[in-house]
Amino acid sequence: MRSGPIALRAAGAALVLVLAPTAGTALAHDGVQATVTPSTASPGADVDVRVTGCKGTTGAAKSRAFATDAELTGRDGGKNPLFGDTTVRHGLEDGAYKVSVTCDGHEHRDVGTIHVRHHDGPTHRPTYHPSPIAPVHAGGGGAAAFAAPAAPGVAQTAGAAGLGTPYTLLGLGLAAVAAVAVAFRSARRRGTGSD
Repeated sequence: MRSGPIALRAAGAALVLVLAPTAGTALAHDGVQATVTPSTASPGADVDVRVTGCKGTTGAAKSRAFATDAELTGRDGGKNPLFGDTTVRHGLEDGAYKVSVTCDGHEHRDVGTIHVRHHDGPTHRPTYHPSPIAPVHAGGGGAAAFAAPAAPGVAQTAGAAGLGTPYTLLGLGLAAVAAVAVAFRSARRRGTGSD
């Protein structure tokens, strides 16, 4: 009487052993991986999808976050990734959404993720208000338009105090040359006037 239940258990164990390789074959297709760029996007944004692990040259990436499926194409199959693009669907709540891929005649579920986040405004706000740096095309009778360009080999630097040390030294040097020339000319006139 006990041989019946034992035979039934043995048959069940044999069935499990026979079906186990089939289950392993189904899991062998799970080497597929999807990457969405940018990984965080707002509704209405365009995103690119890159899929690796497919042996064929075509496929599709699907997600609740996508407005339409991303049609995937590639070359040489298996060695090169598949690429596609799509748009993030409007009306989504912030959160993570799974991406599934269909290729090689199989669906590969949850092989990628896209994060959806609404952007309310700019994330970076300047902490200062930039002001113009001399020369400015205003005032001075338009003389700013004729400002001298930087001398070769001298960097044109300007700060809040003016053009900087190179130009200050250049101005002082020219003033000294002019003063020497005036003094020399005055001395020469005095010398010729006394004769």
